[in-house]
Amino acid sequence: MQIDYSKRIFGLDLMRAVAIMMVVCSHILWITPNANGYIPDILSISGVMGVEIFFSLSGFLIGRILFRLYTSQSFSFKNVFYFWIRRWFRTLPNYYLALIANILIAIYIGNQLPDGVWRYFFFLHNFATEMPWLFAESWSLSIEEFAYILGPLLLYGILFIKTSIPRPKLFLAVTLLIIFMFLVSKLIYNHEETIRDMRHWSINVKAIVIYRIDAIYYGVLAAYISIVKPNFWRMMRFPAFFIGVIGLLSLNILIPRHQIFIGTHPQFWNVWYFVIKSISILLTLPLLSTMKSAPKSILIPITYISILSYAMYVLHYSIVMQLMKHFMPTEAFAGLDIAVFIIVYFLLTLSLSYLLYQFYERPLMNLRDKPVIKNHFK
Repeated sequence: MQIDYSKRIFGLDLMRAVAIMMVVCSHILWITPNANGYIPDILSISGVMGVEIFFSLSGFLIGRILFRLYTSQSFSFKNVFYFWIRRWFRTLPNYYLALIANILIAIYIGNQLPDGVWRYFFFLHNFATEMPWLFAESWSLSIEEFAYILGPLLLYGILFIKTSIPRPKLFLAVTLLIIFMFLVSKLIYNHEETIRDMRHWSINVKAIVIYRIDAIYYGVLAAYISIVKPNFWRMMRFPAFFIGVIGLLSLNILIPRHQIFIGTHPQFWNVWYFVIKSISILLTLPLLSTMKSAPKSILIPITYISILSYAMYVLHYSIVMQLMKHFMPTEAFAGLDIAVFIIVYFLLTLSLSYLLYQFYERPLMNLRDKPVIKNHFK
């Protein structure tokens, strides 16, 4: 795998690598469900944190693309559709391959498929109702796909309204509107529904499209600031990073210390937990997006993990971990056996992710840059 490091931004690769490792490590808890102490507690929150980092980073990257498209004089629906084509070449092949693998594994193991499994093929399985058990990590991919559709459609639609407002400000207005809309959707949920426990919260709020699309658009907001206010973006990178990290640490320290539990503080968990986390991650972007490189000893492994992150995400849990659990039940494991299982889990995830990326993900993704695709859709 040849990598042109000059075309990459180390800080963003670092975010992606940290995020995927947090997610992969968090699922170790499946084989050690009764573990207690600081490490299990950290692992239990790292998975959620990792996905939230992915959301902000994805929003930042697509936001910069959309801003440049939208503010050009030639912007049209063809640009919107070409944006979607490029995103779909990036996201759909791995998703559908992993989905089919999950269905086949469920049938092989003898698990009954959830009702309406067809919804997975259209990212509707967690659109507005409880996330089913199959392909559990796919919840975030549905949120991403609908975020890719909603923003560009609104940006295009607003052009039909006669206004003298400059397009950069219209871009900001649409971004803030989306953030506000999904803040309201969470407030409505909090007012109308009762959360019973953290598992109920996880599959009925955290993983539901109609409550979570704003997580992507905090990253889009960061993209807008980075382009429109580049000097401010660079000037604030260190204090913003410090505030963001303190925000994330404080959030996870204060919750257990002050017993901010779901039963007694439902609005915090249903609404403000997500908002605080998204803003805190946003604040780390000014510094990380300006970190262009690093020593090779750090640069090379971080970049490799970053590149493999999407393959790792769709493979590590419902495929690798589930099959390992099926063929090597861990209930009777202890000590060294569990350590070996974890090592094999990581090695298998990395190896299979490399193969998936090298021989499937990258070849299909490269198709979007073929002249026949560009000329047809642009």
